[in-house]
Amino acid sequence: MRPPARLPQIVSSEVPEPHVLILLAVRNGARHLAAQLDSIAAQEHRRWSLLVSDDGSDDESLQILTDFARCGHDVTVLEGPCLGPAENFMSLFRRAAPFLTPGSFIATCDQDDVWFPSRLRFGIERLQGIAADHPAMVFHKTLITDEALQNPRPSAPRPRKPGFRNALVQNIAAGNTILLNAGASALICSAAAEPDCVVMHDWWSYLIVTGAGGTALQDDRPVLFYRQHGRNEVGANDGLRARLRRVSMVYAGTFRAWNDINLQALTRSAHRLTPEHRATLALFAAARRGGLGARFAALWRARLYRQSGFSTLALWVAAGFRRL
Repeated sequence: MRPPARLPQIVSSEVPEPHVLILLAVRNGARHLAAQLDSIAAQEHRRWSLLVSDDGSDDESLQILTDFARCGHDVTVLEGPCLGPAENFMSLFRRAAPFLTPGSFIATCDQDDVWFPSRLRFGIERLQGIAADHPAMVFHKTLITDEALQNPRPSAPRPRKPGFRNALVQNIAAGNTILLNAGASALICSAAAEPDCVVMHDWWSYLIVTGAGGTALQDDRPVLFYRQHGRNEVGANDGLRARLRRVSMVYAGTFRAWNDINLQALTRSAHRLTPEHRATLALFAAARRGGLGARFAALWRARLYRQSGFSTLALWVAAGFRRL
């Protein structure tokens, strides 16, 4: 009797959708939180979970999150450190590891935006082709609106390539649009325990990923409505008023204070930087001290740049007046 014929094994060629862990920092966000959660629920990419850190809200934020979870969504709410938005997000990075699965991406999320349905899908598409263990991040443009989501305008153009020499003197990675691949997620979650303080989580993420030799990609497709209102922690970085505000920050020493914080944070994570970027970091530090000639020489060798020629020129002015 012949044995039964062996049927050919059919192997699916489809790659499973990656899991995306969405990190949402909340404090008294009830006014717009429900709209943001609805936009997350409407994502074309369906495989996601939500990790929330609530920073001591005394409005209806927690009830809104509870109601959202009761609709069948995967939501975990943690207690925040109550030390401001930057530390709230950093605490999420530090506590995210148990919620990640192999190959998980991380997306960071503000409480008062409205995501387009393509927000996660666009980011995942942009990161395709990059090895999962190579740290890579993507960030997108937004449509800036008023509080009622009216009068949209595109966020400022970023014509120059992202990289560590840009990240040292400018943050172009809008945190509400960031998506980290698995390699960058592991890197960021591990490194988050090292700094005592950061200026903002998105700037620090841009610094760490690029400094460690990872890839940062700018995608010009807008992925969300960014509300401008009186309670924004960080306003839109476009227009004449924003430019004048940046100039005043340089004059007042705010930019130098931010650089102090970034240098301290990067020094604690210096073992993660490539040799090339450790050398660039040392030149940046040298461009902030010593005599005028030594400062200019270090700045020239560091080849730092911002996204416009005028803004890059302003670096030299800041270095000349010890405001770098």
